[in-house]
Amino acid sequence: MASQAVRIGNCSGFYGDRMSAMGEMLAGGDLDYLTGDYLAELTMLILARDRARNADLGYAKTFLRQLENNLGLAMDRGVKIVANAGGLNPAGLAAAVRELADRLGLTVDVAHVEGDDLVARADELGFGSPLSANAYLGAWGIVECLNAGADIVVTGRVTDASVIVGPAAAHFGWSPTDYDALAGAVAAGHIIECGTQATGGNYAFFPPDLDHPGFPIAEIGADGSSIITKHPGTGGLVDTGTVTAQLLYEITGARYANPDVTLRMDSVTLQQDGPDRVRVSGVRGEAPPPTLKVSLNSLGGFRNATTFVLTGLDIEAKAALVRRQLEGALTTRPAELEWTLARTDHADADTEETASALLHCVVRDPDPAVVGRKFSSAGVELALASYPGFTATAPPGDGQVYGLFTPGYVEAGAVPHIAVHADGTRVDIAPAAETRELTPVQQPGLPDPPAEGPTVRTPLGRIAGARSGDKGGSANVGVWVRTDEAWAWLAHFLTVDALRELLPETYALPVTRHLLPNLRAVNFVIEDILGRGVAYQARFDPQAKGLGEWLRSRYVDIPERLL
Repeated sequence: MASQAVRIGNCSGFYGDRMSAMGEMLAGGDLDYLTGDYLAELTMLILARDRARNADLGYAKTFLRQLENNLGLAMDRGVKIVANAGGLNPAGLAAAVRELADRLGLTVDVAHVEGDDLVARADELGFGSPLSANAYLGAWGIVECLNAGADIVVTGRVTDASVIVGPAAAHFGWSPTDYDALAGAVAAGHIIECGTQATGGNYAFFPPDLDHPGFPIAEIGADGSSIITKHPGTGGLVDTGTVTAQLLYEITGARYANPDVTLRMDSVTLQQDGPDRVRVSGVRGEAPPPTLKVSLNSLGGFRNATTFVLTGLDIEAKAALVRRQLEGALTTRPAELEWTLARTDHADADTEETASALLHCVVRDPDPAVVGRKFSSAGVELALASYPGFTATAPPGDGQVYGLFTPGYVEAGAVPHIAVHADGTRVDIAPAAETRELTPVQQPGLPDPPAEGPTVRTPLGRIAGARSGDKGGSANVGVWVRTDEAWAWLAHFLTVDALRELLPETYALPVTRHLLPNLRAVNFVIEDILGRGVAYQARFDPQAKGLGEWLRSRYVDIPERLL
């Protein structure tokens, strides 16, 4: 078993991330492995539509373009590459990589992992007839491929952290029951899977030198502990704040389930270990749950939208008039018709734009004709017959297809997990022999309440950072502070009731709070705020990326001594 830390870098946090990142990571310093996460719930829908048009597609084409410029460099430097860019067609991507290597005159061992695609069995499994149905697989198929000598491993829908866990488990020879080590690798994987979000990107406190942040690296040890860092001289920042922010991204409670291990998020300890180096230690793991999550994407119907600009006085009256007019002109009412008035206007404004509000109308229907030209024409025909100053941001067009995301669950033993070597040999990967139901963790006790004293009415973000994101139709908001004294205040102040007061859009929705004292953080899961997932576009921020920043902008009474 190896004892020296393995250096695993990341060069992609989503399908569409920085194209130059693969080259930057390979040229910027030493690595053992380079990984990339290309898949998300919306990406699976995009790839499913690609595959419906052409059965040879269904994978992240940008990965191939990155390899074309960098495959020789990776081979020269002895860096193995693991990516989930295979999407819905990992075999097709593996074949395309081999063709690329042949064209470049390189000898490359390319393997892939498959079995996650359940669309042909969806009805049998009780999922209906979705466009795509993919179970989240774990890391052991990747381990099998690497142990057999693969230089490149491409997968379908494995969990985001698995592309990091696989190289670590292969390097150290971990067994499936080395839960603490595996959980440590899951923590490291979760931190670096989203690329530059771990090095200052989307970070609440604006790190220096963020014009071109470097991508992250996890130096993982034999016990699963890790150092999160980046190549020397690259932009951005790695500190306990940026790492905390990413740990809180798109999680639920203290148990963070993966197919190979359940990470106890409440066990993670962070410590600054020098400039741009954060030590992640103390991580504990438990047996994984008996079921695998399944990403289900379907076509929901057709969607159209238009936005009216309301300028100056009488904004509410203008909005009411155009709403009555448009709805009255529709010969067939769409199945869903939603109005949202964004009061972006200011009184006595010194520019026309800042004197204007935006009235959005969104329609959805199974029939494209109902939300197509009929709807568009009804809006356009009001141009000379409605409120004073009538204008729109752009003329509406035809309705567009929208998707629906639904999570499902299936017994792990019902899902094939297959490592396919370069020579075509297929190896079945057994599901976890030991499992544990995913139950909530008893909430830890609150710290002693802070002493009373004078307060200042100021934005919560003056002392607290936040990171938010989508979880299907739900969203999470993680909020953290940087001192023990601030934590004592936050844990007592920011309750579910307080969150609902600060974010009125959550008032009627189920909200759960989870305390994470080691991170000085509270995490809220807000159910149903995103409707049927990101492609449904239930709100103007369909992935809830700005929800945490909205919370930070709200004024609260903060103890003066904390400021």
